[in-house]
Amino acid sequence: MAQAQFADPADIDLAVAQFTGLPIGAEGGARQLTDRRLRLARCNTPLALSWHGSARANVVVECPDRGGWRIFVPVREAQREQVASEAPLVSRGDSVSVAVAGPGFTVSQVGEAMDSGAAGEWVRVRIAGRRDVLRARVERPGVVVLPLS
Repeated sequence: MAQAQFADPADIDLAVAQFTGLPIGAEGGARQLTDRRLRLARCNTPLALSWHGSARANVVVECPDRGGWRIFVPVREAQREQVASEAPLVSRGDSVSVAVAGPGFTVSQVGEAMDSGAAGEWVRVRIAGRRDVLRARVERPGVVVLPLS
């Protein structure tokens, strides 16, 4: 009976698949199953789903009950092959603005591109003064983004 007080992650998976129209793991569908360790309160009303951001990289799943919850489900993006006509917007060794973007905020720092990439591609970047390397998505010339979702 203790399980009945929690939302079933399989119900969330089903709702996301119905919302996107694609199964888990397919391009455009959820990247993976909802974490079975989540202990979200059972929702007494239908789940509310919507796209998060203009890139549609995440589905927001909300329990509209009072005191409900909200989770972000990442969507598997289409693998883009770089066409010869697609010029890289960021080249290896370029100084770039590395923006960390979350709901309602963006913070940026200067970094160095470790790879070249066209719009939408993921490249390795190193934040100025740091040794670790991060992966960020190319947004526009000289700007890469680390979305927090």
